Amino acid sequence: MKLVFATHNLNKLAEVQKMLPNTIELLSLQDIHCNDDIEETATTLEGNAQIKANYITEHYGYNCFADDTGLEVAALQNAPGVYSARYAGEPANAENNMQKLLTELKNTSDRKAQFRTAICLNLEGKQFLFEGVCKGEILSLKQGEKGFGYDPVFKPEGSTVSFAEMSSEEKNNISHRGLAIEKLVQFLKTYTH
Repeated sequence: MKLVFATHNLNKLAEVQKMLPNTIELLSLQDIHCNDDIEETATTLEGNAQIKANYITEHYGYNCFADDTGLEVAALQNAPGVYSARYAGEPANAENNMQKLLTELKNTSDRKAQFRTAICLNLEGKQFLFEGVCKGEILSLKQGEKGFGYDPVFKPEGSTVSFAEMSSEEKNNISHRGLAIEKLVQFLKTYTH
């Protein structure tokens, strides 16, 4: 089965491909020659995932899934949430986003946070939603060089290291995206027409 993952992020694509069964050929937006800028205008993660998946299905005709991920920080009323990628403004910049977050939390002892991923799958005319959540806390200083986004400042519950200090395998086992993708993968393995 050919399945499009509606992303330009090759890090995410590689993470997901490792988790899928060999029977599924994962295609990126580059693979289907989609360079369109798909506006993510929804106010929820689920809404943005639906916008992206629906766009690919409608314009390119592929079975497709799309995800949207947000970092939800308790002390900030779950901000940055759906605006995580552009938290510090345009152009999107992970370093600036982290610095803004650390500044906002400077005088706060409540550092509880969670990463949440919503996935929308369009498959043979039907739509399915999956969610993954990873609870943790925001560190006061960046730790680690791996990963992307907010990984250096996020320490998952039960861990002594940040996401940016883990191998991609370790991160996939507990991450929000890993959990949501795992639900998607289990669904795809048991899906019958």
